[in-house]
Amino acid sequence: MTETLAAYSLVAIYSAIAVYALAFIAYVLDLSKRTAVAQTAPAVAYTGTQSRSGGTAVAERTTVAAVAGTGATRYERIAFALTALGFAIHVASIVLRGIAAGRVPWANMFEFACMGTVFAVAVFLAVQLWRDVRFLGAFILGLVVLLLGLSAVNFYVPITPLPPALQSVWLVIHVLVATLATGFFAVGGGLSIVQLLQARREAGGLAKWRFLGSVPASDKLETIANRVIIVGFAFWTFTLIAGAIWAERAWGRYWGWDTKEVWTFIVWVLFAGYVHARATRGWRGTPSAWLAIIGFAAVLFNFTVVNLFFSGWHAYSGL
Repeated sequence: MTETLAAYSLVAIYSAIAVYALAFIAYVLDLSKRTAVAQTAPAVAYTGTQSRSGGTAVAERTTVAAVAGTGATRYERIAFALTALGFAIHVASIVLRGIAAGRVPWANMFEFACMGTVFAVAVFLAVQLWRDVRFLGAFILGLVVLLLGLSAVNFYVPITPLPPALQSVWLVIHVLVATLATGFFAVGGGLSIVQLLQARREAGGLAKWRFLGSVPASDKLETIANRVIIVGFAFWTFTLIAGAIWAERAWGRYWGWDTKEVWTFIVWVLFAGYVHARATRGWRGTPSAWLAIIGFAAVLFNFTVVNLFFSGWHAYSGL
């Protein structure tokens, strides 16, 4: 029964990857469609408004893409529907893996990857209820397909019993919150990348990237990214504290300068710097966006390179 459920779980993972890949293609086609529409439309449109002081009409230049390109296209609707379908299959695969293992399904690198990517998609879908961020779909789905595909092909391991140090309620708390924080950081990092591109366009560059005309202004993107990253930072802070408590229960010390512990702290410092930068007026805009991107890169480094090439108390990749 265990092997059968594990096999079904793996089939569901590959199915989710396939659906996510189709969603990624649809998002890319949507960006291409928006670019083509913007290139065939007039460069600017003029609208007249009355001046409060003199009553004379003032011409305001507004890009056609900004006016007419904000609605969802057919490709975008298809992509979003596929994203939701892939997410449902993804969740089902994790549930099947957990039932087969008889424990929470995040005890090795393959299972970490499944959890981290499902939370990235979950945060992307949840933020959509607050702000229209479907323009971020190509980045999120591309990242998820890459990480989930590499994990399924290279990091898959059969279900095994938990090592003694992982047989704790803190496994549920610590890893769940850490993967949730990673999902928020992924969305925040994607928004920061788009923010840099939009800021460059607003400064007169990237003229050929017409699809950016349907994306919010760089300051709006920065505001959304900041709120998403602050939530992720709060979860990561709890991760750091919970990890220290768990370490004391498992190994009799709160901190041991293990490689994983050090990199978790480095990630925390980077995002603490981001939060401070946002509170300092001179560090808003491009500098804070770069900090968010570097912070997310550190999260990916912590998950991949540290897990694969560094030994220590946290060597639970399963490989």
